[in-house]
Amino acid sequence: MGRLIRSAVMMLLLMTVLTGVFYPLLTTGLAQLLFPSQANGSLIEKDGKPVGSTLIGQAFTDPKYFWGRPSATTPQPNNGTASGGSNLGPTNPALTDAVKQRIDALHAADPANTAAVPVDLVTASGSGLDPEISPAAAAYQVPRVARVRGLSVAQVQAMVEAATSGRQLGVLGEPRVNVLKLNMALDGH
Repeated sequence: MGRLIRSAVMMLLLMTVLTGVFYPLLTTGLAQLLFPSQANGSLIEKDGKPVGSTLIGQAFTDPKYFWGRPSATTPQPNNGTASGGSNLGPTNPALTDAVKQRIDALHAADPANTAAVPVDLVTASGSGLDPEISPAAAAYQVPRVARVRGLSVAQVQAMVEAATSGRQLGVLGEPRVNVLKLNMALDGH
């Protein structure tokens, strides 16, 4: 019986060292070596200081910026520690009211825009953290951003096109625009 207990304790210690120390160190080291940007949070820096991540959205509400997808996280938008959707169904009056308020905010920021509002500008994603919008959502906002910044529509459209990423491997996902990168490019213009 004592031999079995000693074997069990030794196996516990061995597995603790292997899976609790060696494996995490190995995977962290390989990630830092092979994928340093991703391993460090895919941070975006400006003047040597991190201003955000390519993986987590930011709440832009100033009309001179492109706005991202609404966030359902609390207590503040795009809260990485509270990732999750609102869990409001399509017949829930709270969701209907939230979407109406978001549409009203978009119309208030650009009253001359009569185009249909793309759905990703008024609905939160399942994670509540989306950093990207569809090219249609960016195109909807081009006239407002161009007018407020005093740029031509063609200049802003060109910046959107430059910031648009295609499908991964040519077939996976949908084309998308990273809002933070696009807004930083606008600020640098």
